[in-house]
Amino acid sequence: MAHQSVFELSVHDLMHKPGHMRELKLDITIPSALGNAVTAVKAGDVIDLDLRLESVHEGILVTGEVFGDAAGECSRCLEPLTVAVEVDFQELFAYSLLSEDDFAVQDEKIDLEQAILDAVVLNLPFKPICNESCLGLCANCGERMADDPLHVHEAEIDSRWSELKKLKED
Repeated sequence: MAHQSVFELSVHDLMHKPGHMRELKLDITIPSALGNAVTAVKAGDVIDLDLRLESVHEGILVTGEVFGDAAGECSRCLEPLTVAVEVDFQELFAYSLLSEDDFAVQDEKIDLEQAILDAVVLNLPFKPICNESCLGLCANCGERMADDPLHVHEAEIDSRWSELKKLKED
């Protein structure tokens, strides 16, 4: 017996009944992280789904919204941050596959995992920032500029003047 995905829904009641529709609100605890290398909804977190399943001639049309929170770190100052996830998606789950890229109704079920994954990942920021005015890290010492925005470093002497500096020291 194959393991059932938490994203799998039965559509038995809608199959081959164009015009019929069902709305669902689901809270799903996700088994593996949804996101990119920088920002992701963590495994074990809950996402909320608002779904509308409509029977059409070709299959089941799913229109949905995904809500949740993704964790990451600011791309400027590296502090942890939370990004609100609120994305829409729409996919047709066809009765017959025309290409390998299509989503399909299989065994009177649809699996929303790939559609949700695609929608969430494409909408997460690739370079999230904690706020627009984040100053990032000091290029010299790596200190967070927000902690001490006025700190300064002695200007490095241009290496072309190093011989003169030696003369001064002598």
